[in-house]
Amino acid sequence: MKDILQKYGLNTLTKKILLDLYKSMLKIRMFEEKIVELYPEQEMKCPVHLCIGQEAIAAGVCQHLHKGDYVFSNHRGHGHCLAKGTKMRPLMAEFYGKATGCSGGKGGSMHIIDVENGILGTSAIVGGGIPMGVGAALASSLKGEDSVTAIFFGDGAFDEGAFYESFNFATLKRLPVVFVCENNFYATNSHQSARQSGCRIFESAASFDARGHCVDGNDALAVYKAAQDAVQLARKGVGPSLIEAKTYRWKGHVGPDEDWTKGCRPKEELDYWKEQCPVKRFTELLMDKGALTSAEVEDLKLAITAEIIDAVEFARKSAYPETSALLADVYREANK
Repeated sequence: MKDILQKYGLNTLTKKILLDLYKSMLKIRMFEEKIVELYPEQEMKCPVHLCIGQEAIAAGVCQHLHKGDYVFSNHRGHGHCLAKGTKMRPLMAEFYGKATGCSGGKGGSMHIIDVENGILGTSAIVGGGIPMGVGAALASSLKGEDSVTAIFFGDGAFDEGAFYESFNFATLKRLPVVFVCENNFYATNSHQSARQSGCRIFESAASFDARGHCVDGNDALAVYKAAQDAVQLARKGVGPSLIEAKTYRWKGHVGPDEDWTKGCRPKEELDYWKEQCPVKRFTELLMDKGALTSAEVEDLKLAITAEIIDAVEFARKSAYPETSALLADVYREANK
């Protein structure tokens, strides 16, 4: 394993960290697969945007974040929340619209809040989480906190003016923020090549005299290293970085289906990316290098399966919110 770690510049990476990274990816994959299984039952009334195929990015970035750091995500944010520390019980209950959900049953899949773990809200507005994340980083800077904010967004959000305005401000104020673009090449069903002439998102950072880096988003160690560098620079007060992680979502823009069946994408393209599966690649690497055994894989799967089953049972047994809670936490009364 040492030769591989040296290749990535990760000479001091321990087996525990490798296994934590792997466990995080596997947990995201298995959680999302359970949603695929359960969603047709129609007990979950909210739309679901699944991140199957993109697990290495959430896990690789969040491995470097402390509990007091912040994450701002988008409509496809389950993986980011799990990687940052959100428990399965409240997350699953939120999908079922229950009062025990992390957003009180009011947010559903796209509006997850977990303040305890630094997730201050995921936004379904394309690019909507970017300025909010920069605002959190500004607050950290003004208060002198040792906190870093990671903002996850897609290649579609890169088309929004909010990205450029926010990135410029973050660079100007040298804010402790890491911009993570999960470039899966599609904004809903519009391919990147139909929207962006250059298709080199990371290079835009240079226009602001900031650091941009492009990685294979399905390579867990490549993402881990890029995030390590970016987070360290942010903590040192150097300012923001932009990571473009190229990846691919297996499921449709929304829902558990594969949208090639509707003519939205070529099936051959999906088949190619499934061969680049980040979980499969990392599993094979760790096992080939002796850092992971088949028995350990099975033990992890059993433990995660038990956690998922418990979360589903908890969600189903939980109560729906009372009607009296409809306007709770919506308005804040002004100080008198």
